[in-house]
Parts: sequence; structure tokens; C-alpha cells
Amino acid sequence: MPETDLELLIKAAHLSGDIAKQYFQKNPDVTDKPDGAGPVTAADLAVNAMLENFLQSARPDYGWLSEETEDQADRLDTSHQFIIDPIDGTRAFIGGSNDWAHSLAVVADGEAIAGVVYLPMHDLMFAAAKNTGATCNGVPIHVSSTPMDGATILGAKANFDTRFWKGRQLPPITRAFRSSLAYRLSLVANGQFDAMITLRPSWEWDIAAGALIAQEAGATLTDQNGAPLRYNNPHPQVPGVLAAGPQLHADLAARLEPYPSNT
Repeated sequence: MPETDLELLIKAAHLSGDIAKQYFQKNPDVTDKPDGAGPVTAADLAVNAMLENFLQSARPDYGWLSEETEDQADRLDTSHQFIIDPIDGTRAFIGGSNDWAHSLAVVADGEAIAGVVYLPMHDLMFAAAKNTGATCNGVPIHVSSTPMDGATILGAKANFDTRFWKGRQLPPITRAFRSSLAYRLSLVANGQFDAMITLRPSWEWDIAAGALIAQEAGATLTDQNGAPLRYNNPHPQVPGVLAAGPQLHADLAARLEPYPSNT
């Protein structure tokens, strides 16, 4: 029987980890991408090259969207797409932190249907397929039910500037941070943290896999405007992400200023 998309992504993620670990903490060649798009390492490019060959050989009719591949408009004409971040958390990778991940997703008709977030240095494989639940290393995971008073939210410091919150009043939460957006979403999925938020345009490759995993673990996922996340957009970004258990998500969303006032 042909392997499922999820099985294919899991295999590809393990191969990615094997390559990335050969570069990790060995002074990988680093260059800066144009227009302030951030750093890229030899490891990012090596993983990306392997994934593009491996995944597209297995599914030649799927479109391709990756942080490290020049975007091609022909993906918009395909029914399924791979959405890939070869290494999410490149700055953490460069700095020697273990909190970087491989983020791999398959999208169909604008929805993620399979996704993995793999952290080789933590030996953590978060995985999900649509309507089948989410797992970490094969064990089912679920979001927390912590109320807002006492919740711990993953997000960069800028998201907690009072201008983003109604009445310029922060909710009664504790803030935490991890470098990789995909990892943050996965940590919400397994209940280790209660929510994650990013109030800036987010690239699809950073969030597609982790968002599906969180959703399949019971989280509510929307953009900053409260709309469902949709993928394979002509410009592959969504306006922010909020992920949490249903009640906490509703409570946090009610506290946020509308998106236009944040620009």
C-alpha cells in the first residue's frame, strides 16, 4: 500500500534531522538573505535541496512552497502543496540552541491535511493528519484547559506591548518564548504551554504544520482577525496567529485590538 502523506512527511523529517545535525554547532556557513529576510545557513539549503528532491519525487503533482526556494506561481494551480520550512528557528540553530525544528506540511484546497514538526536535538516528533488527532513520538497529545488567569502564553515580547490590547491593559498571563513558531504551536498542542500568539504577518511555512498539530490536539486556531487560517495564498502570509484551547482563545481574542489599529 502506498504510504500516506503523513508517513512520507515523517520519513522526510528524519532525513532532515540527519542532515542538519551534521552542521549543528560546527560553524555552518551563514549569509543574510536580501531585504532583511534573515539569515540562512548551509544547513538550511542542504535540507531544502534534499526535501525538494525527496518529496517531489514521491508526489510530483504536488505544488511546492518553501522558505528556501524561490516561489513559483504554478503552485497556485495545483490541488495539493508541500509547505516547508527546512529549519524553523535558524537563529537558534546558529546560536547553538536546541530549539530549532523541521516544519513540513501538506495542504489541500487551502487547508493543512498532514503536518510534522520535528526537533532532532530534543528527539521530538510532533505529527498530525486531518481528523485523526495529534501525537508526539506516537503518543496522543491534547491542549490544556487552563483559564486565562494563570495561563502561560508563548510569544515574542513585542506582542505584549499594551497598544495591541484593549484599554491598553494586558491580560493576566505569564509570557514565555521559544525561537521556532512551529515549536511554539507544538508546545501548545501537547499542553506544555496554554497559548501562542504572534501579532505580525506570518509566513505559511512557519505555521502550516504546527497549526494543524495544535488544531488536531483540540486548539482553536485563527489569524489575528479571528478568521480561519488558509494556505497557498498568492502572497504566502497570514495576518498573525492565535492558538489556544477554545475558551482561552475566545477570552484572548476578546482582549485584542482589531488588526488595522496595530499597523
